[in-house]
Amino acid sequence: MAGGIPLEPVIALVAGILILLMPKLLNYVVAIYLIVTGAVGLLRVI
Repeated sequence: MAGGIPLEPVIALVAGILILLMPKLLNYVVAIYLIVTGAVGLLRVI
């Protein structure tokens, strides 16, 4: 993504805000973050 905003920091920021606003979502936010981060990492390898 040349010249664009890096995806991981944006996802981490959104996840942190969601956890602060709704602590019950912690498990879902962490799971989604891990899945997205792993998928982005794999797509960069390909």
